[in-house]
Amino acid sequence: MSSSSDKIKGMANEAAGNVKQAVGKAVGNEQMQVEGVIQERKGEVQQLAGKAKEAVKNAADALKKGVDRV
Repeated sequence: MSSSSDKIKGMANEAAGNVKQAVGKAVGNEQMQVEGVIQERKGEVQQLAGKAKEAVKNAADALKKGVDRV
């Protein structure tokens, strides 16, 4: 998965988790609230993975540019 798709899927999971938490709270469904928290955290981790992939790619690109100059 690319860094962009990780970040996009992460944002979607985070948003869906927030909605699930709100609905669970509104209807008094504790299980749904917990599922929402889990989904939100999953989204946060996906976004972090995307950012990490992007950082590694940027570092590799910078290293390659430095090697090409030698």
